Amino acid sequence: MRRNVMEKSVTGEISDTVLVIGPDLRVPLSELQYRTSRSGGPGGQHVNTSSTRVEITWNVANSPSLSPEQRTRLLQQLATRLDTEGQLRLVSSGTRSQLRNKEDVTDRLRSTVAAALVVRKKRKPTKPSRAAKAARLAAKRKRAATKRQRQAPAGEDD
Repeated sequence: MRRNVMEKSVTGEISDTVLVIGPDLRVPLSELQYRTSRSGGPGGQHVNTSSTRVEITWNVANSPSLSPEQRTRLLQQLATRLDTEGQLRLVSSGTRSQLRNKEDVTDRLRSTVAAALVVRKKRKPTKPSRAAKAARLAAKRKRAATKRQRQAPAGEDD
């Protein structure tokens, strides 16, 4: 049986008013706007009569639940996914059930925001080791010798 993502969070905390994204971020469900509409694609008469497609929007730019650091990080990381007002919009229409689509889109919102908040470790540039340089040069010499053997001997013309 599938769990309702708004009742049980990833950390196991039960709440129906807050979406727990990480240990330091909880978004009240009042900040999220859900909208339903008719889903496209095959489905016969069912698809013509039921609004199973679920769209969720969250205003990242004006959310009071974000700290200034979190806000700037999200605005930077999700810049291509935000509209001009700073709203993140996700859509789910994969199943014929409105509830499952709502759970799916809420779960995707949680994972998208959590992934954007992860601070990547800065890469330290490293130099190749002396053995790696020697191996590269040895491979180059071997390849050059192979190509030299394929040539016709000097001084022989047909």
